[in-house]
Amino acid sequence: MSVLTAPGFPEELVRERARSGAAAAFPDPAGYGASLLGHQAAPDGDPLDAARLVPPVFVPDRLEKLYDLGREPTMDDVELVTDVGGLRSPVPFYVSAFGSTAAARDLGHQVARQAGRGGVPMVIGENVLASTGSGRLDSDRFGALLHRVAAYADVVPDGRGGVVVQQSTEDADGEVWNLVYTDPSVQPLLATGRLAFELKVGQGAKPGLGGMTLVSRADAGALADRYLLADVHGPSSDVVLRSSSPGTFTAEILRQQVRLMRNNYPRCRVWVKLSPARDVASAAAVAWEAGADAVTVDGAEAGTGWAPGVFLARAGLPLGECLARLRPGVDDCLLASGRIWEGARAVTCLALGARALGLGRAALLAVDEDPELGLTRLLECLALEVRMLTSALGRYRASDLAPEDVWHPAGLLGSG
Repeated sequence: MSVLTAPGFPEELVRERARSGAAAAFPDPAGYGASLLGHQAAPDGDPLDAARLVPPVFVPDRLEKLYDLGREPTMDDVELVTDVGGLRSPVPFYVSAFGSTAAARDLGHQVARQAGRGGVPMVIGENVLASTGSGRLDSDRFGALLHRVAAYADVVPDGRGGVVVQQSTEDADGEVWNLVYTDPSVQPLLATGRLAFELKVGQGAKPGLGGMTLVSRADAGALADRYLLADVHGPSSDVVLRSSSPGTFTAEILRQQVRLMRNNYPRCRVWVKLSPARDVASAAAVAWEAGADAVTVDGAEAGTGWAPGVFLARAGLPLGECLARLRPGVDDCLLASGRIWEGARAVTCLALGARALGLGRAALLAVDEDPELGLTRLLECLALEVRMLTSALGRYRASDLAPEDVWHPAGLLGSG
């Protein structure tokens, strides 16, 4: 081996690429399905982590609340019940989409039951049907799409929560929404207005890329006519990279897709999920104008089952910057996700315009820790922190939080 060195340069990373070739662009395949990948910090720092919540001295809302209650208000008087894209939640949180990887498949049933018991809306991610089946005929197949819906619907309290079924370009071939909309087991949710469909335009961890999974070499041949297959890990590897199209959108295509959803599924709520793109504000405005009940925006910090390392580290806007660019109207429901796990980050996002926050990796980790109560306890902790912080800011509804409640040292969040 040469003794050549390169001080100040990522020498070992370059040598790894020289050893492994294209495989070095991806995480270690040994962790596929169990690793919860995502961006941990923006190259120049996370704007949300640098922000601080700043309580005021004068709190007129507290005085008004005192008059209403006939006593000094406390944090327990903060109202957290939230309309989340047409679905009623006891807290300003929902369970974000996670789809077909082993981690999601193995834990999805427990997540569904805990989210259902808590009355918190739950999104079922893309590619579940293709990977685990529908559950209509293959009733014993673990993790199937309709099994997750049933696990949730069996325990959710009346008038609370709801299930959101996501469809990507890849899922459209399987007519996922048609299957769910017509299934008898879903009718109770549909009849009570607690079913939504989400059009996945993009996601946080890999904006501009379609779905990526590792498939066995034995199965790859049968997929060659539908997907791009890349032998990035070499001929000795048992796995092959399978990529799908990210889909093609213009403003008019998105507008017509939302209208098609509303026309074809009139009893469902309509959600649209966007990636942290430079034109995210324009895309959100198009979706709301077309009639979307909610627009979900993933920051670059949001998770994924599989993505190239350069996308995890360097692609997409941080969630704080997305929120700074977005300006939802009074009736526009903006949902946000990306490394949400504690109350200060959540309250900051709510103050910057989000209606509710998605729990993705945090939900999976909580259920992995305790399959019976992990997510329940996480939500309890988040609710307490949000109540304390909201009360300290002199607010008594989460919806009353405002940009003036947030300070950022560089003024990056539009709060000065």
